[in-house]
Amino acid sequence: MNSTYLQLTIHYSPSLPKALQPQSFSFFAKILILIPLPRLTKKYMQQLSSILSRFSEPETLKMAKLGRELRAKGIDVIDLSLGEPDFDTPQHIKDAAKKAIDDNWSHYTPVPGFLDLREAICTKFKRDNNLDYKPENIVASTGAKQSLANVILALVDEGEEVIIPTPYWVTYSELVKIAKGKVVQVDTTMENEFKISPAQLEAAITDKTKLFLFSSPCNPSGSVYSKEELEALAVVFRKHPQVFIISDEIYEYINFIGKHESIAQFADLKERIIIVNGLSKGFAMTGWRLGYIAASVEVAKACEKLQGQFTSGTNSIAQKAAVTALTTDLKPSFEMVDEFTKRKKITMDLVKDIPGIKCFEPQGAFYIFPDVSSYYGKSDGQTIVSNSADFSMYLLNNAHVSSVMGDAFGDPKCVRFSFANSAENIQRAWARIKESLAKLK
Repeated sequence: MNSTYLQLTIHYSPSLPKALQPQSFSFFAKILILIPLPRLTKKYMQQLSSILSRFSEPETLKMAKLGRELRAKGIDVIDLSLGEPDFDTPQHIKDAAKKAIDDNWSHYTPVPGFLDLREAICTKFKRDNNLDYKPENIVASTGAKQSLANVILALVDEGEEVIIPTPYWVTYSELVKIAKGKVVQVDTTMENEFKISPAQLEAAITDKTKLFLFSSPCNPSGSVYSKEELEALAVVFRKHPQVFIISDEIYEYINFIGKHESIAQFADLKERIIIVNGLSKGFAMTGWRLGYIAASVEVAKACEKLQGQFTSGTNSIAQKAAVTALTTDLKPSFEMVDEFTKRKKITMDLVKDIPGIKCFEPQGAFYIFPDVSSYYGKSDGQTIVSNSADFSMYLLNNAHVSSVMGDAFGDPKCVRFSFANSAENIQRAWARIKESLAKLK
């Protein structure tokens, strides 16, 4: 029912008879009286901010929601849509959180994060990336998504251009739209491992370009930039000193081809580079909501100013747990990567057995992003698959496997499938997918 409701709260008043005092009711503190007011709906909707019309709901979350709805009906849906490790947070990190609770770290935190957390992040950068940062370069946030939002809102003004190679994580373009910036998509190809070339980058930069935004390892393609490839892009950036660079490195530890390389290693560009990272993927801490940036002091202060009005400092217990995660044994993280490596092989072997799917083998992260366009225009007699959205919905409704349409990532030929699920579920899912696709003629 599409109605608007009026909420009334009754508080204690000496002038009310005893029988009407709130404590006389089962709700004790208050009573909620819900009165349908359908006539107000249209007027209420007209009063919402225009900001809501600038961007879309993330397709990743939308597909997960549709999967949950089918599950609620008793249907066995296998989820290959969400980017979440199916591991629990390592025990030593949970123990650190429990200790923080017992030690009463339960009060407001500094906006950029506790000093010991920012020092731990600096230690991580030096240990893993040979990058030198100080605590004043670091801002911790409620997840890497907020970190990205902070940076984009701090840098991009209305009409300024943000170059984003496709495919890209669904939220990149929408955050730029919220900032009233202009998204400039540069299409990459599977043949080039879904990586932007220096020539493409040079051609995309104009006098309105403010920012370049990319990820390595990449969500959704799984591509990983080598040092040589980053150096080639750096040559272009040196010609255009007005362009900032956001390097999303949230999948840093999930790398199947060797050492992670950060574009921030090029010292002459470092002041213009903002690294975004977090603990969700490499430490199986998605629900802890802890992300961070490393940036110039000026950009870090700008993000701190914005965050001070939105959320202030992020969760105190998550911060204390993060200190332990970042500075102690990484063995659990590497064990997760070993398991992802096995699941990647299982997935690739199964996909190769399905005709009409062309797939790049991911070099990092935990997704495949195959080209499924050979199925467009086909039908099972009831459903016609015309695009990637139709393809994902067909699999959800017929194979009961959730995925995410490629349009959301800027590539309408492809669909994203996660292998952050158990080996057993991956095998079951792809058996169903193969059977369902065989019905399309």
